[in-house]
Parts: sequence; structure tokens; C-alpha cells
Amino acid sequence: MRIFSQNIINYNITIPEKSILRINLAWINSINDLEEILKKHIKSEIFLDLPIGRTKPPNNKYSFEDLNIILTNNKNIKYLAISNVNSSKNIHRYIENIPKHVSLVPKIESPESVKNIKEITDMLSNEKIIMLDHDDLYSNLIKQNEKPEKFKECINKLTEFCKENNVVMLRTIGVIFSDEETRTTQYMK
Repeated sequence: MRIFSQNIINYNITIPEKSILRINLAWINSINDLEEILKKHIKSEIFLDLPIGRTKPPNNKYSFEDLNIILTNNKNIKYLAISNVNSSKNIHRYIENIPKHVSLVPKIESPESVKNIKEITDMLSNEKIIMLDHDDLYSNLIKQNEKPEKFKECINKLTEFCKENNVVMLRTIGVIFSDEETRTTQYMK
């Protein structure tokens, strides 16, 4: 599974065949903007990323009710990632309400979510996929005064769990850097 950030489309780079376009809603300023992107990429599989509890900029927020209409009307949206999933309680409402063609993907960003990984993945009814946010996991460990070695322990625990339980773990592999970026307002609504 290869997932490319929506930033790729800002530079007219074609999404490779058999790849998925990830739209991080933190970077989308309005539902209308989202609908325009979806119209342009109707033939692409879409991975929609809903920031819940995000405090760093950009911090655009959307209600699940607003998005559920989008999910229902766009069959090419195959995945919905939910940020800051620490337990099954954080995803229960989404699992009960998202359309059947959408797989829920919990984002693992804290030591608590690593500790509760079995409970979290047991809730997943479609494909069993999680998304690891390395940076936020590391930051959360440091905020809790954990030693940096704890980060490696968490990664190893997640990797082993996923391997043993047939769970796909999505991880970041690089990013796009550019000297052409001039927008500053993209970080603030």
C-alpha cells in the first residue's frame, strides 16, 4: 500500500498507478475545498485523515457529521484515519456510523495507544490497518519524561503485534521538500 500526501498535487505530480491519495483535513480550509479535490481525483482511491485533538497548526476542524455526507457520496474514499486514538472508546462512534465501503484507520500517536493496540484493532471490522505517527509518539513520550529508549520499545512492540496479528502498519517514508513553497496562511485558518 502506497499513500501519497495531497501536497503532491500542489506540484502537478501525477499520483502513481495503484497508489492512494491521502487528504489530511488539517490542511483543507473548507468542505468546498475538499469537494473540489475529490472531484479532480474521482478515479483515485482516497485516504481521508481526520485530525481529532490536533493542537499544532494547521488546525482546521470538521465535524464527523459534515464528513459523513462526503464519505457516503464518494465511494472512492476507501479509508478514514482518526487521530489520537488511545483506546477503542475513541473510535466506537466512527465504526458504528461510517459507510461500509470505508475502512477506519486509527492513528497511533501515544504510549497509551501502543499499550491498548489489541483493544483498538479488535474494534476494526474491515481491513485491520493502523497508522503510526512517529513524531507525535516520540513527542508524547518526551512530554511524559520517558527516556528516548522507550520510543524504540514502543515501535518494536507495535511492529511485533502487527506482524503476529496480521495488522497493516502504515509508516511515513520521507516527505516532499521544496524551495517553491510561499504559502504561510496554509498553517493558520
